[in-house]
Amino acid sequence: MSEFPLSRDLVESFKHKTGIESVGLASIREIVQLVNFIERHTGTTFIRMEMGVPGLPTPAYGIDGEIAALRSGVSAIYPEITGLGILKAEASRFIKLFLNIDLSPYGCIPTVGSMMGSMVCFLVANRNDRTKEGTLFIDPGFPVQKQQVKMLGHDYYSFDVYNFRGKKLRAKLESYFQTGKISSLLFSNPNNPAWICLNDEELQIIGELAGKYDVIVVEDLAYFGMDFRKDYSRPGQPPFQPSVAHYCQDYVLLLSSSKVFSYAGQRIAIMAISDHLFSRSYPDLLRYYSSSEFGHSAIFGALYGISAGASHSVQYGLAALLKAVNDGEYNFRDSVIEYGRKAARMKDLFISSGFRIVYDRDLEEPVADGFYFTVAYPGLTGEQLLDELLLYGISAITLDTTGSDRHEGLRACVSKVPVDMFDDLEVRLRKFSEDHPQLVNKQV
Repeated sequence: MSEFPLSRDLVESFKHKTGIESVGLASIREIVQLVNFIERHTGTTFIRMEMGVPGLPTPAYGIDGEIAALRSGVSAIYPEITGLGILKAEASRFIKLFLNIDLSPYGCIPTVGSMMGSMVCFLVANRNDRTKEGTLFIDPGFPVQKQQVKMLGHDYYSFDVYNFRGKKLRAKLESYFQTGKISSLLFSNPNNPAWICLNDEELQIIGELAGKYDVIVVEDLAYFGMDFRKDYSRPGQPPFQPSVAHYCQDYVLLLSSSKVFSYAGQRIAIMAISDHLFSRSYPDLLRYYSSSEFGHSAIFGALYGISAGASHSVQYGLAALLKAVNDGEYNFRDSVIEYGRKAARMKDLFISSGFRIVYDRDLEEPVADGFYFTVAYPGLTGEQLLDELLLYGISAITLDTTGSDRHEGLRACVSKVPVDMFDDLEVRLRKFSEDHPQLVNKQV
C-alpha cells in the first residue's frame, strides 16, 4: 500500500495536467480521468467511489441472448428504430408485472442507455409549447441531465427536495409550476445521489400537479427495485416499485439496464412513453418535427436524429433478460442487494472515523443502504474534503455538482469498492482522521 498522504504538490500538478481547475466543479468523468492519471503515475490503487459503474457480472441470460443474435447475423442488419418486437413486448410485460402499470408495447422504445432517453425527452417535451422554457429538476440529481439541457439551450429550474418532503412538496412544486414556464419535470427514484425514495403520497402530489399545470413527468428508474427495505422483485406480486405513473397520464419512464442487470457496457435502456402521451398532439412540435404527435416526434424525429436506434444484438440480450425476470426464472434483487450490504459496512467505516451521513433520513426512516450514500467531515466543504481525500487514495464527487444545497458533502458510490479493500479503506480513513483532529468539533 502507498504511503499516505500523497504529496499535495504532486496531486495538484496532476489536476493541472488534466485540466481541472476545481474538483468541486469537476464532472464525474473528469474525476475519473484525474484518478486514472494519479494511479498510473504513482502506482497508488485508489478506493474509487466517484462513478456509478456496476461492480457485478451481467446475468448469463443477456449475454447468451446477445451472442445467439450475433451468430444469427443481426449485426449486418439495421434494427427497427421503434425497437425489436420481442423486446417491446417483454418491456411492456415487465412494467405490468413490477410496477402494476398498463403500458402498450408500442410505447416501449429502446435507447442507447437512459441518458439517450432523457435527451430524447428534452428534445420533445421541452419543445411542445413555445410559451414554456424548460425542465424542473427535483434535486439532488444526476449532473449530466442538466448538462444535456444546457447543450440544447433550454432553461431549467431545480430545488433540493430534502427539506420539502411529504406534504411540503406540494407548495414547493406549485411555486414553480404556476409560473407557466415548466414543460417537463425530472426526478430519480431511488434518488441519485442521496438515495432517498419518494413515497406514494409524494408521487401522487407530483402526478396531480403535473396534470393541473400540463407538465410532462420524466421518472428516471435507473435503480429500479433497489430500495432494499422492500422486495419489489416478485413478478405480479405486491409490493410494486412505486411510480408516478399511477397518478398522471403524461409521463415517460426511463428503465435502465445498467445497474439492476449490470448491463452498463452494452448501453441499452427502455424509454417507456405512456399511451396517453404517445398519441397526444402538440401543434408546436411541428416547428421541429414532421408530426405533432409526441410519440412519433420522439421516435422518428429526436431518436432518429441522434442514433437511428439502439444496437440490434443487445436488444435481443435485454429481451432475454426481461423474459427471464418476467417468467420468474431470474430474481434481480438476489444479485444487486450486495450493494446494500456494502453500503451499510462502508457507512460504518466512515462514521467511525468522524464522518457523518449528509442525507441521513428518508422522512421518518433512516435512509436506505444502496448504490450511493453521502458523507461530510466537520470543518470542510465538499471541495475541500475531496481535495483532502484524494491525498489518501479515496475518490468521490462533490454534492455541489448534483444540485444539492448541502455544500459540505460528497457522493460515494459503493459498486467499484471490492470487499477485500474494506480493511484498506478503514486504514486510510483512520489515517485521515488522525491527520485532521482539529476539525472534528468545528461546524461547516
